[in-house]
Amino acid sequence: MSTTPAITVDGVSKRYRLYNERNQSLKATLMRGRRARYEEFWALREVSFEVAEGSTFGLIGENGSGKSTMLKCMAKILRPDKGSIATRGKISALLELGAGFHPELSGRENVYLNGAILGLTKRQIDQRFDEIVDFAGLEHFIDTPVKNYSSGMYVRLGFSVAINVEPDILLIDEILAVGDADFQRKCGEKFEDLRSRGKTIVIVTHALANVRNLCDEIALLEHGDLRRVGPAADVIDEYIGDVMSKRINAGERGDRWGSGEAIVDHIEMVDTSGEPVKRVRTGDAVIFRLHFSATEQIEQPVFGIGVHQLSGVYVGGGSTRDEEKVPEKMDGTGFVDFRIDRLMLVPGTYDLSASVLSYSLTHTFDYRHRTFRFDVESGTPRADEDGMVALGGTWEGQALGP
Repeated sequence: MSTTPAITVDGVSKRYRLYNERNQSLKATLMRGRRARYEEFWALREVSFEVAEGSTFGLIGENGSGKSTMLKCMAKILRPDKGSIATRGKISALLELGAGFHPELSGRENVYLNGAILGLTKRQIDQRFDEIVDFAGLEHFIDTPVKNYSSGMYVRLGFSVAINVEPDILLIDEILAVGDADFQRKCGEKFEDLRSRGKTIVIVTHALANVRNLCDEIALLEHGDLRRVGPAADVIDEYIGDVMSKRINAGERGDRWGSGEAIVDHIEMVDTSGEPVKRVRTGDAVIFRLHFSATEQIEQPVFGIGVHQLSGVYVGGGSTRDEEKVPEKMDGTGFVDFRIDRLMLVPGTYDLSASVLSYSLTHTFDYRHRTFRFDVESGTPRADEDGMVALGGTWEGQALGP
């Protein structure tokens, strides 16, 4: 990693206009006799930092902090209203994968189209074509119109084209978890290859585990202001300990953490008649009900639960992703139920954990660890209380009679 800056951000400010009303026609403009009203919103205010050549740099912060705006300014998609950004070398931006694709064209034709948009010549695309297609895993579909691709195939091809441009500076916005596990593994290997060859990478993401592992330094933004720049681990620890923790109410059983855009407000265990209960019997039908609220729209949230003995031993759990029942989006308030036809826990006292995660499971909106306590009494089948679960089997055989 060089001490020479690949990117120098100097006093950058970016302003948007938020319109309260808009004139829809010339007639409306003449009748009203004035322009539509608007308010000024500063997405970035006097932000300055440097990204060292050959380093991996992260931008983190809550939604609306200005991360994506900063990345678009670096990519020269947006122009700052104040300040300047100087870059050294060729830039490739992975902001909206496949944005240059034409649905009627085949995957092959779109590779050439998208590659040209990203600055490659036809000869350069010819040289890299096989590698692009192999990386995307679309050898059998490359001559199929992309309008027939699944969303995963579409994203993989866009990612493969962008990452094979061989840039000096690679800008990445919230797309570290595209594709299946095998494709993510290849992406990880590609990032490591770029880093080993001295390429500069800037990442915007909420997946703090990825940022901690990948980045050398991080800039923390808050409502458009630069709060801190420093080593990845130090800045993330401050972010988790301060920015995230203040969004969750304290004073309840168990530990709790998460970014707070969506939370589990409270948890109930209800019986088959819908009445809340704290005590059930082995073999009973029960419902664990998670009441949630979201301050903004969350795409594909995953709800999960986990059951622990008082000793801390994990008994088991499940999630909406396991059952392939993940909603496309959610906002506002509501509840989800985890139904168990026969609760096969042995008599004892248990704690329930509940969570709301991103679909990739890399970002925690809310995790409530061992926050709801309930009791299980002896029921049917009878169970050995030294164990964990009632097996519910039956004994048969000649020696036992009919």
